[in-house]
Parts: sequence; C-alpha cells; structure tokens
Amino acid sequence: MLRSVAVVMIDRVAPFELGVFAEVFGTDRTDDGFPGYRFDVCTADGAPVRTSSGFLVTPDADLTPVEDADLVAVPGHHDGALASPEVLAALRRAHARGAYVLSVCSGAFVLGAAGLLDDRECTTHWRHVDELQRRHPRARVRCDSLYVADGRLLTGAGTAAGIDACLHLVRHEHGSATATRLARRMVVPPHRDGGQSQYVEVPIPKAPEAATLEPVLAWLMGHLDRPVTVEELAAHAGMTPRTFARRFRAETGTTPHDWLTNQRVLLARRLLEETGLSVENVAGRSGFGDAAALRHHFARRVGTTPHAYRTTFRDRVAPARSG
Repeated sequence: MLRSVAVVMIDRVAPFELGVFAEVFGTDRTDDGFPGYRFDVCTADGAPVRTSSGFLVTPDADLTPVEDADLVAVPGHHDGALASPEVLAALRRAHARGAYVLSVCSGAFVLGAAGLLDDRECTTHWRHVDELQRRHPRARVRCDSLYVADGRLLTGAGTAAGIDACLHLVRHEHGSATATRLARRMVVPPHRDGGQSQYVEVPIPKAPEAATLEPVLAWLMGHLDRPVTVEELAAHAGMTPRTFARRFRAETGTTPHDWLTNQRVLLARRLLEETGLSVENVAGRSGFGDAAALRHHFARRVGTTPHAYRTTFRDRVAPARSG
C-alpha cells in the first residue's frame, strides 16, 4: 500500500512538476476520505536548491526519507542540471527494494543516469525523447505516450502529463473511484485520451530538400487537396514509377504514400486548429476525400480523433473561412 512519498529535487528543479507531486500526494485530504501520505521533499544534503524559475526551495530533509519511502518521485529540471552520485545511488536502492520510482519530464534523465531505464519502457517530453534515447540506447523510449508504467517504474511526459502519471498510480493503488474523485477535486480529467503527438508543435507543411524531386514536390505541396497517384508524380518527374519510388526514398527517406499522408495530416491539423471548417470539409481540403479516411490516418499519426484534437485546441479555432 502506498503510504509514504519522497520527492528528490536536484538543482534547477521545475516548480510545476514539484507542485504536481505536492498537490496529489502532499495535500492532506483525509478529512474528506482520501488516503493520506507521509510526504517529504528531499535534496542530497538537505540544503535549498534553486528552481528553473530562479527562486529557492527549502527541502524537509536530506535523502534519509528516500530509504523507506513507498514512492520516490523525481520532478523535471532545467537542461544541463546533473544529479549527484548520492542521489543516483539512493534511486537505485529504492528501485532494488521494490519502491515505486516516478519521474516527470526531464526527470527521466535522472532515472537514466541511475541505470534504471535500461531494457525498460519509458517516456519523457516530446522535445527530449531523441536525446533520452541517444544517451540511454538500451531504454525503450515510447515517444508518443503521456506516461509509461513498466512495473514499479513510471515515467511521465512534460508538465501536465505528470498529473496523468500520478492519477494512474492512485488508481492502481487505491482504485478508480478514488482516482476519479481526486481528479474532480483537482478539476482535471481522470484520464486523457491520445498521446503526445497531439501536443507536438505543428510545422508548416513544406517540401523537403530533395534536389532531383524538388519541382515535383513543390507542385505537390500546392495540390494536397486533390487525389494523386505515384504514376502521376512519376510522369511529372519524367521517370518510370519504379525509378521515381526508388529516387523518392533515397532523397526523402520514406515512400511517396507515407510522405504524402504525413503532409496531409499536418495540413489537417492546421485546418482543425485555425479554422471552423467541418471535419468533412477538412478531409476534402487536406486530400483525404472523406471524414472516415481522415479519422483513420489522423488516429494513426496523431493518436486521437480530429474532433478530440479540435476540442483540445478549441481556443485557437477561428471562424470558418470561405473559398
């Protein structure tokens, strides 16, 4: 049973992620029937640390509470901050004795430095997934997950995904009813659909650098709304379909169909964010033909439905554009 929580801070700790742990596990709600926890905020030597916002945070203790905590939590931190050998050793001991170990955002790098991500599934903020994989090649980094639970090792993606990871742990330890009540108390959803892909910054679709195919791709970027075949593109390039497909993969790293579908999804995301067009019209403008095809490819590439995506970003939707 989860009864005690120790949060380990390192220099330049992210205050929001620290606050997530304090809100879920450090706020006493026992009078309302919620579980209570012993909650300690720790640093390697018990001294204050500076947050990524510049102010100081004074901990409750050194690493002593980590030695018997049921959950050891590591918030994110500013790029370049390093955990001390004492912190890494304490995390290894906690994991070895069967405690939950949970990181949020760049806190995953601390777990990786402790050797806890080797051969385990994990995640971090979408901006950091490539670097996490580079530093820890044995880790199985799931790029699109809001959080990942691999046994008693949990990793959350950026910022608010820490809430998702904490509520998952509450749900696992205390049941769905408790997690749902707590989510309602915090005015957050008890579970969010989709993954990180829906939050990744959407680039403006553009043709890649491909010397031989640049004229064809430039033409294609201006005609994403119309059906097009590899044979037609090959004719534009003055090549046979087989030669065109081979040249396309050599210069773009993917197939014509995969590249075109990705560009259409990017365009659909822009239209869902920036216009009030119906999903059917977005499907037509982005070249999918109908809403069913758009939903199919959108779910595969973004991890959610067009409607849910638009709802998430509804404050950015402008009035429908004509023409």
